[in-house]
Amino acid sequence: MTETRVPEEHESQPPQPGTLMTRATGVGTSVGRSLLLPTLAMVTALVIGAIIIAFSDIDILRLLFDDPGAAIGQMASEVSRAYRALFRGSVGSVNSLSETLFAAAPLLLAGLSVALGFRAGLFNIGAQGQMLMGGLAATYVGIYVSLPGIIHIPLTLLAGFAGGMIWGGLAGLLKARTGAHEVITTIMGNFIAVFFIQWILTTPGLQDPGRNNPVSAALSGTARLPRIFGSGYRVTIGLLIGVALVFVVHWVLYRSSIGFEFRAVGSNPEAGRYAGMNVALVVTLAMALAGGLAGLAGANQVMGLEPYKASPALAGAVGFDAITVALLGRSNPVGVLWAALLFGALAAGGRAMQGAAQVPIDLVVVLQALIVIFVAAPGIVRAIYRVKAPDEKPTQLTTGWGS
Repeated sequence: MTETRVPEEHESQPPQPGTLMTRATGVGTSVGRSLLLPTLAMVTALVIGAIIIAFSDIDILRLLFDDPGAAIGQMASEVSRAYRALFRGSVGSVNSLSETLFAAAPLLLAGLSVALGFRAGLFNIGAQGQMLMGGLAATYVGIYVSLPGIIHIPLTLLAGFAGGMIWGGLAGLLKARTGAHEVITTIMGNFIAVFFIQWILTTPGLQDPGRNNPVSAALSGTARLPRIFGSGYRVTIGLLIGVALVFVVHWVLYRSSIGFEFRAVGSNPEAGRYAGMNVALVVTLAMALAGGLAGLAGANQVMGLEPYKASPALAGAVGFDAITVALLGRSNPVGVLWAALLFGALAAGGRAMQGAAQVPIDLVVVLQALIVIFVAAPGIVRAIYRVKAPDEKPTQLTTGWGS
């Protein structure tokens, strides 16, 4: 008599017909599905931006009641002229492309900083201050160290990384040892960094001779980043460094043991502690590495932007825009790269749009905000375009206030 054996639950079952085909097609569709919503979000933001442009001219609005056809034609002309200028100013020429890439480089480095913190469950609001401290450290090495350029440039970049790393690591250490939330400590760190750099740049050791405002002396020529397209264009090798770091951060997060610990602690600190992970060390290290990446962004601003001097405004608004870039990139290093390029294009094209079409550059900020809103609320985009929602759980970016 033949005995029929029932497979145990832990034993693998033979694949059913069509399973391999489903898995194969699923790999291809997952990439398209991940790009679909951000693309639709950008299209929706551009449509709303077009409506804002169309209704921002008072004269056209008055004409709308007298001659609707002519008014609609003028509205379409205004929108077309604005978006043509946006396109030409971002990718319409080599100079435009250079400006796009130039604007994208610091956003990419700082965006990677914020995204790394998100993956570890940390909301790093302090990229602005970390950029300032990294830029200050790079300025000191760039002025007072005399070396050949092949050594001086990496050393200056390393100083920028170390300055941001120390500043970010302090916030991580405070969270790990005292439970102080990183949102509060990093915001306060931004203020401390601003006022500290305002003071230190007025000291005789760093202040530009003959100036009475907080501006440093110029960096040595051997500490300045070389330009990719030549002296006529502003984009430097800082962009190439940022692209290389995309792959490094991706490897760290998804191929290394410490990256696994970052993501595990970010998802559930208690589970990580139960699994034997040193949660305090993981949190401190994650914030330190995030600060180092932001410090590189600050060094890029000093070493790659004329007149190669540090000031309290060296970071601009990059540290805060980096939060938007990381959110739009879904905290994935590759996604952050594309988001930085998009925001760089909007920044470069926005200036051309303001000059050629007389559209306020503030509209670019509106477009950025709309894109992020639609990406952060995918249900709105799915409802507008009737896109079926996949069976997926929302990604947890940070831990709660009480963690």
